This record gives sequence, structure tokens and C-alpha cells, in this order.
Amino acid sequence: MKKLLLLSIIGLGILSCTTQKTTKMTNSPSEWKHHTNIYEVNLRQYTKEGTFRAFEKEMPRLKEMGVKTLWLMPITPISQKVKKGTMGSQYAAHDYVSINPEFGNLEDFKHLVDEAHKMGFNVIIDWVANHTGWDHVWTKSHPEYYLKDPKTNDFQIASGMDDIIELDYKNPAMRRAMIDAMKFWVKETNIDGFRCDLASWVEVDFWQQARPEVEKIKPLFFIGEFDELDNPDYGKVFDASYSWTWMHKTADYYKKDLPLSELKDLLIKYSAIGDESMRAWFTTNHDENTWNGTEYEKYGLIAKPLAVFSATWNGVPLLYSGQELPNMKRLEFFEKDVINWNGNNQMASFYQTLLNLKSTNPALRGGDSNVTTYFLKTSADDKILAYVRKNGKDEVLVVLNMSKEVVNFKIEDEQVSGSFKNVFDQTKRDFATHKNFEMKAGDYAVFER
Repeated sequence: MKKLLLLSIIGLGILSCTTQKTTKMTNSPSEWKHHTNIYEVNLRQYTKEGTFRAFEKEMPRLKEMGVKTLWLMPITPISQKVKKGTMGSQYAAHDYVSINPEFGNLEDFKHLVDEAHKMGFNVIIDWVANHTGWDHVWTKSHPEYYLKDPKTNDFQIASGMDDIIELDYKNPAMRRAMIDAMKFWVKETNIDGFRCDLASWVEVDFWQQARPEVEKIKPLFFIGEFDELDNPDYGKVFDASYSWTWMHKTADYYKKDLPLSELKDLLIKYSAIGDESMRAWFTTNHDENTWNGTEYEKYGLIAKPLAVFSATWNGVPLLYSGQELPNMKRLEFFEKDVINWNGNNQMASFYQTLLNLKSTNPALRGGDSNVTTYFLKTSADDKILAYVRKNGKDEVLVVLNMSKEVVNFKIEDEQVSGSFKNVFDQTKRDFATHKNFEMKAGDYAVFER
């Protein structure tokens, strides 16, 4: 883990420092995690059929769009007792080692993983370790695996969610059964990792125990649903974690007109964590879309600048099903509510440009201490977020209008000089002589040297 360095001269913030080392290209997550992106697949709402086989037909266009890692929301069967809605929550498991018949069968899933691997994707699945549904098979075979509510002498309901009950991580046998269940999916289906739901609700020493055990089969990618600012110990186990604080702060920034300096200060705090793990940056996901609104409800004019940020800042970009449309509706969680695909994915080329840049330009490698990130001084620092990322001779420069108005400004920074190409329109700009900008609300620009 590297130290955070800050320079006060000329207003420049250096958010990472470099070390000299050579990175070897491999098929292990230890390499591909640095240049990957993650696309969350909501199978239930993705197609009319809502099956593995139906989703397979969508994979070629996702490959063309530049998607690298597919994350499938839980694929295990859903508990029927205390079920939410008519279809239930995918996060209330009935069994950890079976397939939800809503999606198909085990052979269908194996086929999806095989086809995805042939196309160059990595595949990770959602893993819900904190809790199960009320009629999980363990409630009958091993009731001692669960926490008990002393008031009711029944299983303990998870906080705020009455359709799920909590497991007891003080029980060594339960831990072993959980690890064996994780191993099942790696052995049987050859997945490449796990997105761990509510990871910080589970004791960190379980993940410390589980990861090396499961990885005896193959190296895996682990992303945890926690914010490392609040849970630093978990960051030592996971390859990537959520940026919940950033997500909430950016929503408040837009809706409450907070100063842009608060966002910059938060980014400095994230950068101080170092590169041992990465942050996942996103503007929406299944929870946010359903319960808090679409990215356009939350971020309005700055939704696209924030999407550019997510793909170009240090870490891993995380996309949700339908963002390429764009999706302008909140998707139902416990009912069938298919995404309104219309054959015209207006945002696909936008994401294709960003995702391909992320995967090919060494300056955008996430969690790599060879990469240095600098805030850039502008004449409108209260409205413009500008930064450059460097890795040797490779540079990517990003300029985002984070305000709700037209801004005329100048890049006032010695870190920027020479000729760059705009990755969206392919025009060239010499920053030695052309540092003036006029940006409308919602505008963004990304340049590579």
C-alpha cells in the first residue's frame, strides 16, 4: 500500500505515486482486474424469457460494447416462505447449491459460462453469505446454523428485511458448509469470482478463511459490497469494494448544491487507502435503481459526467443492466418488469468508447501503483473537475462540467502540455496553446496523449 502525497503548490493534488515494477500479462484475476469493467446482469428483467439461454443472445452486443466481466445477480432458488411480491427476492436463497428454475437449469448455466469464456468474458456470481430465506434447506437440516431471536425463539430476522434470516458465523460447521457451497460453483461451472452481498455484515475473519480455501481450485476475483472508508480490514481480503460514500455524496452534491471541493476532498480520502484494493465506481445498480431512482433521477445533468468519471478514475467501472439504452425507469424487484429494450441503445457507443479506453490504455489501470493521478488546476475549480492519469508515456486527461450551467474556463496547470486526442470525436488539441474551454451543463471531454 502506498502513501498519499499532496502538493499544495499551484493547487495540484497528486493522488498516487509511482514505483518501478514490471507487470506481466496473465489470465489470472491478479492481472485482468486492473483493466476490467463489470456489467451487472439482472436476468429476471433482462429479457421476456428471463433465462440464461435468452441472455446468451445478448452477449455478442455486450462484447462489442467493451464489457469484460459479467456479474449475474443471485442464481440460486428463492425461498417461498415470507416471500416478497409474487416472485420473491433473489437475495432470499432457498438452497446454495441449486439453480433458480426461473432462469433454467445447471446445464444452462454451465453453457452460459462456457460461451462467455469463449467470447473473452469473465463471469462472477452474486454470493449472499449473511442470510438466507425462511425455508432454506438448512433451516430443516441444520437449524443450528442460524442466529435465534431470544424474544421469539425463532430464527433472527435480518435488519430491516423480514423475508430473510441471519446465519451464525460463530458456528464452524456452518462456515465450512458455506465455503463448500462456494467451491461447488467454482468446480461445477468454472466461474471466475464472486460479488459478495453485504460483505461487511459478515465477520471479516470468515472472508479471510474462505477466500484462500476456495482459491485452492483457481484464482478468483472478489468484489465486496462494503465501503473501505468504513471497513478497512475488509479491503485486505477483497480485490474491489463499493464506493457508497461517493455515490451518496455525489447525489447530495447535485440535489443540495454542495461545493465541488467536498467531492475532491472525498476522492483524496479514497486515494489514501492505496492500491492494495480497488474501488468500484457506479451511477446505478439494482438497489439504487429500484429503491432510490434511476441515475437520471438522482444526478440529472451530471449523470453522464459521473459515468465518465466512473470509467476513468482509479478503480473498476460498474454498470447495470440497461444503462446502454439509457434505462429511464425504476425496475420492479419482486415482480416481472422487463427492461424496455427498443433496439436503439443510444448510450452503447458512449460506453464502448469509455470501456475500450479503460481496457487498453495503461494510464487507466486500476489499483496499479505505476499509475499517478493528478487533480488539475482550472480557472473554474468550483465547477470543473479535471484530472490527468499517467503511466509512463501514457496519459489520459479528463475534464467534467459538474455544474448546472455553461462554464468558460482555462486549464491552468503545468502538468498538461503537448498534443492530445479527444477519444469521442477524434479531434486533436495542443494543450501548449489551446487550454481554453466552453462547456455546457452535462458536458465532458476525455483525451489521450
